[in-house]
Amino acid sequence: MKTNIHSLISACAGELKAHELMNLLHISPKFSVWEEGRISRAELAQALNMLLFDGILQRVPSGKAYTDEVIARGGKVTLDHGALRTVRWFGIGDLPPGEAALIRILKPLGYRLQGKYPLDRLSMTGRSYAHIDDPDNISQFFVSELHPERFSREFQEAVTRVLGDSVDPLTPAAVSMLNELDRDGNLNLQQATELLPVLVNCFDRQHGIPSLRDYDILKNESAEMAWIATEGNVFNHATDRVTDVFQTAEEQRQLGRPVKPQVEVSGSGRVRQTAFKAATVVREFRTESGSIMTREVPGSFYEFITRDQMTDGNGVQRLDLSFDTGNAQGIFKMTANA
Repeated sequence: MKTNIHSLISACAGELKAHELMNLLHISPKFSVWEEGRISRAELAQALNMLLFDGILQRVPSGKAYTDEVIARGGKVTLDHGALRTVRWFGIGDLPPGEAALIRILKPLGYRLQGKYPLDRLSMTGRSYAHIDDPDNISQFFVSELHPERFSREFQEAVTRVLGDSVDPLTPAAVSMLNELDRDGNLNLQQATELLPVLVNCFDRQHGIPSLRDYDILKNESAEMAWIATEGNVFNHATDRVTDVFQTAEEQRQLGRPVKPQVEVSGSGRVRQTAFKAATVVREFRTESGSIMTREVPGSFYEFITRDQMTDGNGVQRLDLSFDTGNAQGIFKMTANA
């Protein structure tokens, strides 16, 4: 059945990719009803998440192998959240600083702030954004900001050099359509199909090739900033919501896959997470002589999470969609230790 989501993904990535992702990912039952020719903010958000998840599968071989097995068993992946890293620093080209570059996209799509998490060991702040129309079924975004002012002067100068030529991928037409989406909650099909690939491009690296010297300066003080220098605003990881993360981790360990040794458990005990180690990728660097060289560096990774039910302030049972500072800082080490 060609729902609005199928039509969007097909227009952006082709019929074959749309069929593949529709079969792989759990899609909210709410999307089985749609308005012909009109795309809701929830449908656009879902299509964007599915395409960003596909990017993870292209960059993380262990995640692709795992999802191939899920399909072979007749199962589905439930995308819980995608995580991104930003830098709250001014003078970084045309791109707004920190999470502001992404919130201007997430808000019109229907996302609202869910929680704030100080990641002090990493000199970062994390914030989660949930979709107001269907928070249990539409993937959240976990956006973290790095604070260069907490590091050395040399580090700050390297951040400025690396990010200084950042470009803004949002076109004037895209900004106009996002404003309309924010106002009305929907777009016509033609507008949505024009906007979607622009939004996908916003979750990428927006700056040029970093110098090897700057990369080493950043890495010496922050593995997370070094990661941003090569990867930018791509998904740092995407997370599969599974029934039993301990069982999933053991199954993957038995298959010889590089799973984190321990499962991170939240203070409440209701949120449990683990992950594959980050994939290794080859990236280009500028040398002091001006030539280009390559080096293997940590890329993105694939994560697993189990969430329990909780009783909210109104006495209603619902899924615990929160995050945990300790869990997040433990999971972030997957790129530091790759």
